[in-house]
Amino acid sequence: MNRRIWAGIDTTFLLAVGLLLVIGVAMVYSASFVVAHNEFGDAKYFLVRHVAWIGLGFMILLIVSRLDYHVWQRVAVPLYALTLILLAAVMIPGLGDSAYGASRWLDLGPLPSIQPSELAKVAVVVYLSSWIARVGTDINKLTIGTIPFVIILALSAGLVLVEPDLGTTIVLAMTAASVFFIAGANLIQALLGAVACGLFLINFVVNAGYRADRIQAFLNPWSDPTGIGWQTTQSLLALGSGGLSGLGLGASRQKHYYLPNAHTDSIFAIIGEEIGFIGTALVLGLFLVIAWRGLRVAAAARDPFGRALAAGATLLIVWQGMLNMAVVSHVVPLTGIPLPFISYGGSAMVASLAAVGIVLSVSRTTDPQRLSWRALFTAEQAASQSNAATPGRAHEARDRRGGSAAVRPAVTRRRVPTRQAPFAARR
Repeated sequence: MNRRIWAGIDTTFLLAVGLLLVIGVAMVYSASFVVAHNEFGDAKYFLVRHVAWIGLGFMILLIVSRLDYHVWQRVAVPLYALTLILLAAVMIPGLGDSAYGASRWLDLGPLPSIQPSELAKVAVVVYLSSWIARVGTDINKLTIGTIPFVIILALSAGLVLVEPDLGTTIVLAMTAASVFFIAGANLIQALLGAVACGLFLINFVVNAGYRADRIQAFLNPWSDPTGIGWQTTQSLLALGSGGLSGLGLGASRQKHYYLPNAHTDSIFAIIGEEIGFIGTALVLGLFLVIAWRGLRVAAAARDPFGRALAAGATLLIVWQGMLNMAVVSHVVPLTGIPLPFISYGGSAMVASLAAVGIVLSVSRTTDPQRLSWRALFTAEQAASQSNAATPGRAHEARDRRGGSAAVRPAVTRRRVPTRQAPFAARR
């Protein structure tokens, strides 16, 4: 393959994503072949479709990663508006496709259904980043920063919430709030907003019977292990039976109609059952690598839009992954959310790989030295050498002035970095 396709990107970030995709392909087949054989007559039914969605998502990743990321700043408003229209369209009878008591998909006839809430996650990150770049340092003001942010989030997250899709709503809110905080939001206003949002969600959950059952199942799933606590107890049994190294790939017992959604939302439990603690720790570690490298790309970006865009796209992936693993391991109450790059799913896979493409696009414009592994060690060595040389310089300064060296800092020459070539010229 042409090396220019990958020139300048953060290869560590991409490698972590690639490893998760490989794990996902193996685990989707292992977790789904029983259901696929019994209900569709083909053990590879879900595997073939999963690989096809990965192929489509990877093509989108390549295209997005080659674009100048400032393109997203120009299309932020129409993309956000289109997302709101699609989110509203799923409520229209005949257009929205209902499943599991929720209207989350758009029926496109002979084409596969799409889930607009997955597009909404990327669109909100793009629009929020564009808005942050326009507002600048005024983002810490109530009328210019906090109130408009609440409106932006409420429009999109509110439409997702009424589908209902609580899991995606939480991911949207966590991602948007994180980017808003990183951009310089007023801490007191942000905390008050978080409290208000939390109270609203509590009221929303308590007033819906099945969500209240999920809270009860979270508090004591063993009180009704064959009823409301079924999915939680089966997830815990899968994780616990795997031990350190697991039962072996393909040897899961819970996927035999014991654990609901074994190849989608609950696939992390199958990983724990078949590959054990080693497998779950590997998956968690890869998401931590994605968080580290993605936020490092954001910190090295050239402008506020690039910083917000890379941070938002990274946190969108990481928060969703952490929430899925927290749900399966019984750290938070049950809510449906796929595990990025691993769970079976079409729209979610494409949206996640598009977010990866955005981060890679920003990484092309950063200084490679700031993103390299050596940068950590060279920076540490430079700091230690500077500290070691300070006493000598301090004594010389004190001898010249006859006073304390701390009175006036030494003047050092700074090397002015050469300006890098524009994005288009280096492409």
